[in-house]
Amino acid sequence: MYAGPGVKTSPDFPVPEKMKAWVLGNPGELKLTEKPVPVPKRAEVLVRIDAVAICATDLEIIDHGPPASIQGGKPFNKNFTPGHEYMGTVVALGPGVDEYPIGQRVTVEIHAGCGQCKRCREGMYTSCHNYGLNYGDVDKGHRANGFTTDGGFCEYQINNINTLIAIPDAMSDEEATLVVTAGTAMYGLTELGGLVAGESVVVTGPGPIGLLGVAVAKALGAQPVILTGTRDNRLKIGRELGADHVVNVRNEDAVEAVKRLNGGKGVDYVVECSGAPNAVNEAIRMVNRGGKVCLAAFPHAETPVDVAHIVRNNIYLFGIRGEGKSATHRAEAFMSQKRFDATKIHTHTFALEDLPTAIRYAKDRVDDAIKVVVKAKGVSAHRVAAE
Repeated sequence: MYAGPGVKTSPDFPVPEKMKAWVLGNPGELKLTEKPVPVPKRAEVLVRIDAVAICATDLEIIDHGPPASIQGGKPFNKNFTPGHEYMGTVVALGPGVDEYPIGQRVTVEIHAGCGQCKRCREGMYTSCHNYGLNYGDVDKGHRANGFTTDGGFCEYQINNINTLIAIPDAMSDEEATLVVTAGTAMYGLTELGGLVAGESVVVTGPGPIGLLGVAVAKALGAQPVILTGTRDNRLKIGRELGADHVVNVRNEDAVEAVKRLNGGKGVDYVVECSGAPNAVNEAIRMVNRGGKVCLAAFPHAETPVDVAHIVRNNIYLFGIRGEGKSATHRAEAFMSQKRFDATKIHTHTFALEDLPTAIRYAKDRVDDAIKVVVKAKGVSAHRVAAE
């Protein structure tokens, strides 16, 4: 029988002792197996995972390892379950937890800091100095589910209470998996970027973060919001999410187009979501003097950057790791208020057992896939049109 010292459960939400879980073997190799259902400790809950979205970073981890760090190294053949963009239902409470009732629907942030290092005390838990020291025998309290601890490609998972965001019943499971994506964009624009209404924004790269970056920027009052990319179908969705202008960089020079669309001058912010080799140099030429560039993508190789141009023009360049400073709470508020329709980027849903197929759709962009979701129970594969 599932139990632990001080753990509270409810007969309305019975918890099994074992669960289905995908485990990473060699690079690119996932195996569906059984694992014990984990038991929450102090300040933790057990979440029944109802849906989990596939992120490009999941694909990187599955094929290459980083940025996951398990027992100080790559995550392969360590009984590790990836996946981090999930939502679900609270079904068990760790000792002393009363912040969330059993039965509460929640979506989750990825990171819970250790709470004791310098960065955590500043609220920068996504930059926790004890990152990675919590898998196996070492436990510093830090968690990054799907990166340094087991993630969401399974039926149940542990979450620190600080990573939970309550969601209304009106929000679908699929939409709830997108809160963390919108929260990442929110973090870059507000907590670190300091965006205020009326300032101009360019988003480069119409992937999930880029598209929701457009939606968040517009909801915050940015004017104009410009989206650049190479796929007309995604640029069209960007328009629907609030972009004032879109630029297909296959047809025209991105920097020249941005300045033309913004009255001949650079913009106040660029959110770089493409990871393209020359993206940083293009971004620093899109902003005006004193402007800001937020890097939200993981380039595949070291990238030469014109530092002299950055210095001469007093440009601020910063990277973001995930969704810090509780930005997901603000993103969820925008989504609950219908300030934008995040479901426009959700295109496909599969059952958890069909995860390899779902990954193929996400990786190869089969059938114009953008955001692919897997659900744990009662779901057959289907396509959801982005309308």
